[in-house]
Amino acid sequence: MRFTGTSNYVATDDLKVAVNAAATLRRPLLVKGEPGTGKTVLAIEVAKAFNAPLIEWHVKSTTKAQQGLYEYDAVSRLRDSQLGDPKVHDISNYIRKGKLWEAFTSPETPVLLIDEIDKADIEFPNDLLQELDRMEFHVYETGETVKAVNRPIVIITSNNEKELPDAFLRRCFFHYIKFPDPETMQSIIDVHFPDIRRDLVREALNIFYEIREMPGLKKKPSTSELLDWLKLLMHEDLPADVLRSRDTKKLIPPLHGALLKNEQDVMLFERLAFMARRGE
Repeated sequence: MRFTGTSNYVATDDLKVAVNAAATLRRPLLVKGEPGTGKTVLAIEVAKAFNAPLIEWHVKSTTKAQQGLYEYDAVSRLRDSQLGDPKVHDISNYIRKGKLWEAFTSPETPVLLIDEIDKADIEFPNDLLQELDRMEFHVYETGETVKAVNRPIVIITSNNEKELPDAFLRRCFFHYIKFPDPETMQSIIDVHFPDIRRDLVREALNIFYEIREMPGLKKKPSTSELLDWLKLLMHEDLPADVLRSRDTKKLIPPLHGALLKNEQDVMLFERLAFMARRGE
């Protein structure tokens, strides 16, 4: 099977090559890119395209690598022993399987998403090196070794919040999702809003890319935020003329809360509008 994109996901040629290369090598695909560029959705769509089960492990700052393998609930076992529960004699009753265990024992080849790996501690990727390389791990409490029935397709996402260890990077196939150019963005919009007015999209894209290129902007709007903005513009049935207008009193685009997500960027636009008015 080869990944060629889906009806719901516009994949560039180089992204398709990366997915298929990682699937062929059965090496983890490490996907980096700006937030909102479709990294997480990629794993969902790859699973659909391959008709494979999707197993999602969303990493947080407190997540430990061991949680992906299994956790031993010693507290519950101690409580049950005090209550005289007979299941206390079987330690396997207190082993909680993690996402890697679930992926390794899946009867079908699954797609395993390890989402936002850079949120965790710097040692998190290193702690998974052997398990992802050998596709097996040992359960010390029961003495069993869990081996992958079918080597999963592993997709790992990162927002580049911190550098990942070289030893981890060597074991991955890497791809950086570039921010979509206007032509690709038009294709993405067509997938989500096939009936949207072309004149509205044209003016909205002009404003969107102007905002992204503005110097001093703290957070550039992403693809997902553009889609939210377009959805609001359609709901309000705003004419394209409203966007086309370059009225110096209205430099901030309508419904800008979908695009500008902090007060510094809003104030930047307000200062520009004030300076424009003074220059009239």
